[in-house]
Amino acid sequence: MTFITSVNWIRTAATLLVLALLGACSSDEADTADGASVQSGGTSGITAFVGARIIPGDGSPAIEAGTFVVENGLITAAGVANEVQIPDGANRVNLAGATVMPMMSDTHTHLNTEREALANDLRSRAGMGINAAMSLGMDGSDPVFEVQKDAIPGAARYFTAGRGITRPEPGRTDVPHWVNTPDEAREAVREEAARGVDIIKIWVDDRNGQYEKMTPELYGAVIDEAHQLGLRTTAHLYNLSDAKGLMEAGIDAFAHGIRDRDVDDEFIALVQARPEVVLVPNMPYRGVPTDYSWLAGVVSAEQMAELQGQEENEQAAESWAIQARNLYRLNRSGMKIAMGTDGNTFYAPHLEIEDMVIAGMTPMQAIVAATSTSADFLGINAGSIAVGKSADFMVLDANPLDDITNTRRIRDVYLRGLRVDR
Repeated sequence: MTFITSVNWIRTAATLLVLALLGACSSDEADTADGASVQSGGTSGITAFVGARIIPGDGSPAIEAGTFVVENGLITAAGVANEVQIPDGANRVNLAGATVMPMMSDTHTHLNTEREALANDLRSRAGMGINAAMSLGMDGSDPVFEVQKDAIPGAARYFTAGRGITRPEPGRTDVPHWVNTPDEAREAVREEAARGVDIIKIWVDDRNGQYEKMTPELYGAVIDEAHQLGLRTTAHLYNLSDAKGLMEAGIDAFAHGIRDRDVDDEFIALVQARPEVVLVPNMPYRGVPTDYSWLAGVVSAEQMAELQGQEENEQAAESWAIQARNLYRLNRSGMKIAMGTDGNTFYAPHLEIEDMVIAGMTPMQAIVAATSTSADFLGINAGSIAVGKSADFMVLDANPLDDITNTRRIRDVYLRGLRVDR
């Protein structure tokens, strides 16, 4: 992938200036640094992107040779080229041969909590085509809320669950609230609500028998208190039995797929009775060597060597297969699927979306999950190339509907209508 440098910008600006001075701006086209072409002569703050294949992101068919118009960071028109009226004086960006899709949103991360490190996390995500990230349960410090309010230019939006809620887990992190009674659980929810969190995160897991698991009485109190305060809840879980209990208690989302066994008809019935519940699969390592050469120049040589050195792991492959079968069945059963990656790997959404397809989702379904469904889950006005939506999109050199790994072939990223310095 190509990183746009300040030198490229200077060269591009100089080229356009020379053309303007020569009087060529009325009809000629100037090549930009990324290979697209900008038709000169635009005098307004409106830009028309013309000629690309557009993947809307909402599940509707791709538009071949489409056009969309951006003004003040919003999409004001989109469709087949000859059906879109381009305003007089608009700048034009020629994207013939390229594919445009919405930026993706990552609904499960654990980012840095110091201000500058967190800002860097969000900038790196924007450069990889990620417009938002939500950190689930490990934000114990206040700077994260300051970053969230600041809307850093060229950086992904930030969402947080603050401090999550779990049973005592000595020896692990003490950032989450440790609760043992329903009253403690409700108080933890109230404390996080007062901090202004976006969602309440609970852990329902005994960590392979190391700790007491959160009981239905406890997580029921968390969910009820959160709902009374107008907040949604999401759960880390492992077992199918816990997933059933959480569904019956009113959980709003699962931050992981079910990992201990294949889902059964009883759980499918619970899912179909509550179609608003969101699953964020968070697929693990597949257990097979993977080609990471597409990250050359993006990660350090040491990181690349570590990634390329991964070996076959039969146990990991079996674990992945359980979650893949569950994702396949739940998707076919109509469960709403969003995208999340866990941890703090800025390029991970491109791996996760590939996993979704390998598990049996179509490329279009995986794109919808990572774009419009995830954006809706976070409550942001983005996730699709449609009128009124934020102009958050990627320009790709190949079509991800043909091969989902083509999401990695990024030519350009635009966030809220502005080109991201990658």
